[in-house]
Amino acid sequence: QVQLVKSGGGLVQPGGSLRLSCAASGFTFSAHSMTWVRQAPGKGLEWNSDINSKGDTYFTESVQGRFANSRDNAENTVYLQMNSLKPEDTAVYYCAKRRTNSLAAALDYRGQAIQVTVSS
Repeated sequence: QVQLVKSGGGLVQPGGSLRLSCAASGFTFSAHSMTWVRQAPGKGLEWNSDINSKGDTYFTESVQGRFANSRDNAENTVYLQMNSLKPEDTAVYYCAKRRTNSLAAALDYRGQAIQVTVSS
């Protein structure tokens, strides 16, 4: 049974940092690309970042240079380090699993919601 167990998130002031993590089980973690998506209040789901099994990362333009995506295949965990946070980063974040290691593969499982609030 696939599980993606979250940790991290919370309230932070603008300019601050947070790290999200997602511990995976129930599948061969190293064989899949992992994705972070987010949903801001009143908006749809937005792709945020991808990381393939080798650790190559890709980001949406709005977070490029501020967010870092990494994974530990030995620990079956993916991380999203968020720096220089802005109020517009406020959203519910999810880690998700792609069906294969291809970044074109569909997302087939999404983890628990992680609330991130950036406010003074």
